[in-house]
Amino acid sequence: MTKYVKIISSGSYLPKNILTNKELESRVDTSDEWITERTGIKERRVADENETSVDLAYKASLDAIAKSNINKNDIGAIFLATCTPERKFPSSAVLLQNKLNIKNAFSFDINAACTGFVYALDVAKKYIESGQMKYALVVGTEKITSLLDWTDRNTCVLFGDGAGAMIIAASDEPGIISSTIGSDGSYKDLLTVNTDLEYIEMKGSDVFKTAVNTLGKLAKHTLEINSIEQGELDWLVPHQANERIILAIAKKINLSKDKIIITVSKHGNTSAASIPLAFDTANSKNTFKSGDMIMLEAFGAGFTWGSVLMKY
Repeated sequence: MTKYVKIISSGSYLPKNILTNKELESRVDTSDEWITERTGIKERRVADENETSVDLAYKASLDAIAKSNINKNDIGAIFLATCTPERKFPSSAVLLQNKLNIKNAFSFDINAACTGFVYALDVAKKYIESGQMKYALVVGTEKITSLLDWTDRNTCVLFGDGAGAMIIAASDEPGIISSTIGSDGSYKDLLTVNTDLEYIEMKGSDVFKTAVNTLGKLAKHTLEINSIEQGELDWLVPHQANERIILAIAKKINLSKDKIIITVSKHGNTSAASIPLAFDTANSKNTFKSGDMIMLEAFGAGFTWGSVLMKY
């Protein structure tokens, strides 16, 4: 049995097309000021029509693999989080495995909406702890703009496309300390894409309230079960849905804004890609130092939620 599991590298990819709030003003009845005040979003990326979520995942994965300095064929599994798969089946994870030409691995998708990456990290951690593999590739990827009704100003301004990836490995040193996931299907209609409509429908104020309450409690619970004082947390890497939600959560655990990784202004809400994108944005700037205590935390449709506490 493996004692520890550690993140050894991260990677990301954003589509080239930038859609600003100013450009959205010409598409729908909204304004840059309205979007910025309520969400903190200034721009988001939009994938090309012929670009799939697997294409995005492929580029983020190549980035993470290159930074890890491992042989890609030492990867034992690929866990891919998405709610915008390239095909109904086979899974996007299998399509990614083929694109990467990784032969000696198994692969599957996880759909927990915006919490998907945290779910995938939780599953990957447990597989490595069981001793079944030494390395795993964990990916969050979304072409979430494909699910938008561009006439619905309450949703079309919020989302963007992108992908993030991590290589995690068995380690002799502490890394991921704990992971917690949960769900409650009674909230299924507050944030959904029904198959007959294929567009995101959201009751924004209800989602906002539940997200803040759930994530605030989860953050406190994660610290408490690991006997970590609030002041010992160095960084929070939250799901990038809304800056007001992020700051409300931080307030509940007395965390100052300068200890939060916030990328929502540039990325928008990229669903399952949100946390690995934010993590890699900071990681690429050498923001995290050895020994830093970091919490990842997400909330998504379902409702689903989850957290990961780790030592960098």
